[in-house]
Amino acid sequence: MKTWKLTLEYDGTKYSGWQEQNNARTVAGQVRKAAEDFLGAEVEIQAAGRTDAGVHARAQVAHMRVRPKPESQRRFPPPDAILRALNERLPADVCILDVSEADNSFHARHDAVTRTYVYQISTRRTAFAKKHVWWVRETLNISAMSRAARMLVGRHNFIHFRAEDASRPDQSTIVVIDDAGIDVDGHLIFFRITGSHFLWRMVRRIVGVLVKVGKGEVTLEEFGRLLEGKASASLDIAALTAPASGLFLDKVNYPKP
Repeated sequence: MKTWKLTLEYDGTKYSGWQEQNNARTVAGQVRKAAEDFLGAEVEIQAAGRTDAGVHARAQVAHMRVRPKPESQRRFPPPDAILRALNERLPADVCILDVSEADNSFHARHDAVTRTYVYQISTRRTAFAKKHVWWVRETLNISAMSRAARMLVGRHNFIHFRAEDASRPDQSTIVVIDDAGIDVDGHLIFFRITGSHFLWRMVRRIVGVLVKVGKGEVTLEEFGRLLEGKASASLDIAALTAPASGLFLDKVNYPKP
């Protein structure tokens, strides 16, 4: 068996997420098909984050494992040749950035220490970035949103910010957030969050509530109670889930060698 670590970027607009599904176009499916075509062997692909339909990645990390056929005596090509060959076979909205050899025990998801997501909000209509932002027409109080974002740092119960995940019914809703904050560049608002892991749709629901804070429709006290796992009778958080278009998996960190 041979294992490589892949770093890749993709525009998730035209995909049903990262993970392979029956009768759906996925990023993992495109990468696996390209790899199997080039290597002539069965390939396993798993990523650090199972991004949803329409979600993008600037630096997704995946492991690629290959079990050569018993009769095969072929030596595997070097990483730079694999990178070139995969990119030649992939559609334009998926790009391999780096390929490196990895130990066969390396697991892109299990070995990750932290993940960073960035969500992009536009405060005006934009002709060039519509697929990559959430356009919020109302005026937002950035100061209030920033204070709420800083409240996310620490250990909290995100039970009210998750969607039910049938594949992980017993997953804990306690998540440790290492860093979170708001930055502004012209008409763009960037929400950045780093944590050990994230629940299904958790980041998009946090963004939805942060926008409510920015509109003055949710107070900092109400936001704090949500982080304590206390329900709000006046909020349907699922209905506030921010669009997938603005979300990017920005970075995955692993233990230093």
